[in-house]
Amino acid sequence: MTCPPIGHRRWVFTAGNIPPQATGPEPEFTSRDELCILNAGGTDVCAAVTVYHEDREPVGPYHIAVPAKRVRHVRVNDLIEPEAVPLDAPYAMIVTCGAPIVVQVKRLDTRQTALALSVDSGLPLG
Repeated sequence: MTCPPIGHRRWVFTAGNIPPQATGPEPEFTSRDELCILNAGGTDVCAAVTVYHEDREPVGPYHIAVPAKRVRHVRVNDLIEPEAVPLDAPYAMIVTCGAPIVVQVKRLDTRQTALALSVDSGLPLG
């Protein structure tokens, strides 16, 4: 019996914003947004990320390789090619892939000593 693929080919995240301040040692306590990508399929994939801004044209694609049957965590702060995602500026992302994947965004806000962690499952589009 064959199971259907897990995930979708497009994901949308609309509430991005990376705080510029941090409390505690870096890099563990750097405030960040982090893409969490699951490739449950049997072949390696490359996810493409396009970042949208309030006041300028979209930037991308940023390419993230995810091996078959693996999960990959990438800090949005570390997306620097074709250009760095700015800190303290609202943004949105669309993640696309040629095969179904599951994507979430994990946010760690360390501006205060009482840390805040949240997870956004985004909107799958097919």
